[in-house]
Amino acid sequence: MQAPLYQVKAEFFRMLGHPVRIRVLELLQHGPVSVRDLLADIDIEPSSLSQQLAVLRRSGIVVSMREGSTVRYALAGGDVAELLRAARRILTELLAGQNQLLTELQRADAPATLHTTRSGTVR
Repeated sequence: MQAPLYQVKAEFFRMLGHPVRIRVLELLQHGPVSVRDLLADIDIEPSSLSQQLAVLRRSGIVVSMREGSTVRYALAGGDVAELLRAARRILTELLAGQNQLLTELQRADAPATLHTTRSGTVR
């Protein structure tokens, strides 16, 4: 029996739920990148990067290609880059909403500003 679609989707998002995997996908948005360059951009041990790349490769999100002694990785399709762009838009909207709420809270906590009326009374 096949797993329900919502369960498969949840597993997909769980697979993306690691900061190194997200960073790798961000770096691959601009085209294939060698393992050496990934290591230079991500402060991680080579064995840890290898594990994370293996997870992405097994899921089918990235592909690897060997060019001589160099192994390069690339996104398997453009949909992953679009997913990352959508996530950035969603996060931007969420953070903007939180920033607006923070501003409102700060205004509410600020001491009342004293105003002088025309008659010289301070309010």
